[in-house]
Amino acid sequence: MIKKILIANRGEIAVRVINACREMSVPTVAVYSTADRKSLHVQMADEAICIGDPPPLESYLNIDKIIAVAKQTGADAIHPGYGFLAENSDFSARCEREGLVFIGPNSKALRLVGDKVASRETMTKAKIPIIPGMMTKRAEMKEFKEAAESIGYPVMIKASAGGGGKGMRIIYSPKELEKGIEAGMREAKSAFGDESVYLEKYIEEPRHVEFQVLADNFGNVVHLFERECSIQRRHQKIVEETPSCAIDDELRKKMGEVAKKVIKISGYNNAGTVEFLLDKNKKFYFLEVNARIQVEHPITELVTGVDLVKQQIKIASGEKLKLKQEEIKQRGHAIECRIYAEDPENNFFPCAGKILFMKEPAGPGVRHDCGIYSGFDVPVYYDPILSKVITWAETREDARGRMIMALSDYIILGIKTTIGFLSSVMGHPEFAAGNTQTNFIEKNMSDWGDKKKGRKFLNEALLAAAVSSQMKTSEKRAVVKEKAPSPWLTVGKWSIGGN
Repeated sequence: MIKKILIANRGEIAVRVINACREMSVPTVAVYSTADRKSLHVQMADEAICIGDPPPLESYLNIDKIIAVAKQTGADAIHPGYGFLAENSDFSARCEREGLVFIGPNSKALRLVGDKVASRETMTKAKIPIIPGMMTKRAEMKEFKEAAESIGYPVMIKASAGGGGKGMRIIYSPKELEKGIEAGMREAKSAFGDESVYLEKYIEEPRHVEFQVLADNFGNVVHLFERECSIQRRHQKIVEETPSCAIDDELRKKMGEVAKKVIKISGYNNAGTVEFLLDKNKKFYFLEVNARIQVEHPITELVTGVDLVKQQIKIASGEKLKLKQEEIKQRGHAIECRIYAEDPENNFFPCAGKILFMKEPAGPGVRHDCGIYSGFDVPVYYDPILSKVITWAETREDARGRMIMALSDYIILGIKTTIGFLSSVMGHPEFAAGNTQTNFIEKNMSDWGDKKKGRKFLNEALLAAAVSSQMKTSEKRAVVKEKAPSPWLTVGKWSIGGN
């Protein structure tokens, strides 16, 4: 069994891994940049070591420093979380050479599936249906232009070395291509340390459906059903649910078996997801393998009862999978909303700053995976995800209702967040009806910011009228009975910054 785990990540996923390790009585080591000195994962870990300045290349992407800290602290395993080095085959291989357990796929499999282009080549040979696109990574703009003409516009620019929407761009015409590729390469380099990008055909109005898989080191593979991740903003998932409204039992079984085949032919081990696009005619295409734990893994845990992070650790420790495909069942429905430090009224512009007050959502069927607290300073250097609210119920409608209640109870003051926007998504008639294609936000919520501002001005006018009325009334009163102070009045100096 693994004796001590270094967590090469930050934020809510680092906290999630620490909690799993605590339950398994495995000591943990946190690494952090100078910007994260007071982060929650630093406070929770058994040990914490600073590895550099805030830029990711100097800290969370610095392989030499992370390996050195593992050896310094006696950690025999490294959990990469998601993002940063999680899908970096060089990091996995370095861990193998240094005698450290990488809690993720082996470097050979990671090199294959982590490189989206190489993965597409392998799936084509295995007759897995894929989206038309480039089969090699190109460096010359001329070759990108030729490929785009051959595929046919619109095309999607994608990072070869990672996922999470980083580096992705939709290109509708030749005049947009060069700038889009240059921007995609810059973003991919910053996020993954690899600027490689490729092109594939952009399928309009699909659903994004992924299958969670687990594979041990002995050839045993199971899937834990699907998650629908179609509610996206700038190609980044913001709402996920399981099961998908678009899939029946027959299609679920077929896609699940294809997902397991993808994993087997890749020689993959540990946890991962096989991603598909599902078109209007219920035809599905292999998209990619996300070779890591996913942000949205909690919804699968809630409907199956399987702790995926613990399974990762057990598989990495050399244990055989005890789960059998026929024994894995889904119960109920789960929904996850990702909470970002972003201003949805200003094109989701990142919003760093100090959290002056936070009240967490709670209640039956509510889970909150969180990396923040009242008084925490949200830095400008990293992905702005703060936390995830997850609800479970016997039916989708009840899970949706619980999510609306949970979001209404969630208070963050001091910075802008996406809580109010997500609440509007949950309450939208099209979401309630299960009509959730990847263009949902553009189609149904594009004017949300304008409507919100209108309501804000109306509220301010009503508030001004109320204050004026109260002032006139107070002139007639000699004594005013005081009420018990609320948290809004006791947190000290603050400003409206969230929902």
